[in-house]
Amino acid sequence: MVRGRDSCWEHCVLVDATRQKVRCNYCQREFSGGVYRMKFHLAQIKNKDIVPCTEVPDDVRDLIHSILSSHKKQKVPKKPKTDHAPNGPQHSSSAASGYNDKIAGSSGQHGSTCPSLQLPLPSPDAHPMPDETQKQKYDNADSKIALFFFHNSIPFSASKSIYYEAMVDAIADCGAGYKPPTFEVLRSTLLEKVKEEINENYRKQKDEWKDTGCTILSDSWSDGRSRSLLVLSVASPKGTQFLKLVDVSSRADDACYLFELLDSVIMEVGVENVVQVITDSATSYACAINLLLKKYPSLFWSPCASYCIEKMLEDISKQDWVSTALEEARTIARFIYSDGWILSMVKKFIGGKELVRPKLTRFVTHFLTLRSIVLHEDNLKHLFSHADWLSSVHSRRPDAQAIKSLLYLERFWKAAHEVIGISEPLLKFLRLVDGDMPAIGYIYEGIEKAKLAIKSFYKGCEEKYMHVLDIIERRWSMHLHSHLHAAAAFLNPSIFYNQSFKFDGNVRNGFHAAMWKMFPEENDRIELIKEQPVYLNAQGALGSKFAVMGRTVNSPGDWWTVYGYEVPVLQRAAVRILSQPCSSYRFKWNWNTFDNIYTKNYNKMELEKLSDLVFVHCNLRLQAISQSRGTKCRPVIFDEIDVGSEWPTESESSSLQLDDSWLDNLPIDCRGSSPSCD
Repeated sequence: MVRGRDSCWEHCVLVDATRQKVRCNYCQREFSGGVYRMKFHLAQIKNKDIVPCTEVPDDVRDLIHSILSSHKKQKVPKKPKTDHAPNGPQHSSSAASGYNDKIAGSSGQHGSTCPSLQLPLPSPDAHPMPDETQKQKYDNADSKIALFFFHNSIPFSASKSIYYEAMVDAIADCGAGYKPPTFEVLRSTLLEKVKEEINENYRKQKDEWKDTGCTILSDSWSDGRSRSLLVLSVASPKGTQFLKLVDVSSRADDACYLFELLDSVIMEVGVENVVQVITDSATSYACAINLLLKKYPSLFWSPCASYCIEKMLEDISKQDWVSTALEEARTIARFIYSDGWILSMVKKFIGGKELVRPKLTRFVTHFLTLRSIVLHEDNLKHLFSHADWLSSVHSRRPDAQAIKSLLYLERFWKAAHEVIGISEPLLKFLRLVDGDMPAIGYIYEGIEKAKLAIKSFYKGCEEKYMHVLDIIERRWSMHLHSHLHAAAAFLNPSIFYNQSFKFDGNVRNGFHAAMWKMFPEENDRIELIKEQPVYLNAQGALGSKFAVMGRTVNSPGDWWTVYGYEVPVLQRAAVRILSQPCSSYRFKWNWNTFDNIYTKNYNKMELEKLSDLVFVHCNLRLQAISQSRGTKCRPVIFDEIDVGSEWPTESESSSLQLDDSWLDNLPIDCRGSSPSCD
């Protein structure tokens, strides 16, 4: 399989060279059989067991469809071999010269288990080759961009930013003679302009919160000594908006101060818009929330669902046999990543995949590392018996011999498979809630599905699974169970009307308690009583053929928006509840950078300028995440969640590395007289 031959590679990625397994860039489904079968998926053509893509853009679908149609109509004659294979002029010169990231995967035609290293051949759909002069311009532009990155220590991941290509395109549109903004303009006029654009977007979102509601997110951090910081943001179906960063070091244990801080944010966002507040579960925050709920009885407080699930994984990892398996997996990973040659060799055998996922939280990383090793068990064993390995100097190292012995140890693999069997359902649950999408309607289903999967893994042997379920139940009861989550499950049509999901008394009681809290007016409560049977029995529009189909096609909030018009009070409650997230978004805030803002001796004006930069940076990152997700909120199918695919936090660019040199020589009227960190 030579990736350079087919333009379809722009819309999918090779994930396993040995099995010719590719992943769709739009819906993340994976298929074996190479790019040919992926074409039917992208063109939305049913072919054997291939599921048509539901997320592919129309133009891409039509393009792939036309390619398939042209192949049916005529046989493309073979082209003579050429000495080089540049791409079209729309790409940079490095891509045009064929030395980009398009190294071929395994052809799969000769039974090889290692990816081949063939260079790409020309694509039949490629644009005409640019002339030599144009190619030299591309080379020069590439070099100048690279020099800018290298000289300023800009992380290479910045090239993945949605603003990177947009910037280059905008410069190209200006043509010759364009002069980029100066240092002074960047730190003043343009910073203020972008800040105002973000605030304008915030004002537009507030209009939509009247219908969908929103959630206040409070994310705290402490260095364990004297510094405590708090990030406050607001989330809705359209994304998350960073509001402010606050130094609470001297008052982190002051419940009244924290109450006033949260109260000020609620007043800013609008009391009528806020459905819930998600905070830390520390004592001071719990007390602050009690004060808040007394002032606003219709509000809900929820703990962070991601935090709760991570604590479940942490508790499981403390069991001796689990701890041993995880530590042995880390030992294998450390050995592989300790040497560039070894790592390169391993990647050839596992299709270029990474074994370690460093951008995720500690316990998630540990379990996923073990999972990766288990998935590549055969390939890793094959590596250590391969002639290339045996002939290398590395194979004779004592630590290499120890790793080889571990990889052939039956006890290790038995424990590893068991750990994955009990942790993967929880990892799926975490993957479900760990983001800014409205996932609150799936919490109850997620926890039940996870427990059922663990029981199934142990084939219903209670003696084996009860110790794991006890850990899950303890954390669930202690942190995550709430009336709001129960109401969300009850109002989620894909769950409520699913006969395989049984609602217990806790869910029904939680729903009624949440409705009583949301609607303090007697008239609304009376209407709610009248409307409930319509939903329970799927009457009227809620039971129409479209509504029945939409239960698993539309997101829960969208379903109620479209079909709930005959029960307006229940519709309002459902839309507002089901539009909320259930976690403080795992944004991986760069707390050390935030901390530096308050540890340096800035004057008041400098601190305000830095706050503007942080505000703009954080909101641009959040906007990029929302744009990558798209405006469409999709329904969740628990069994289709792939924990091996990229998580939201892994796709983000590097965190803000604060450079305060731009504050030097501020105009006289912009400088304060005394240092301040307030």
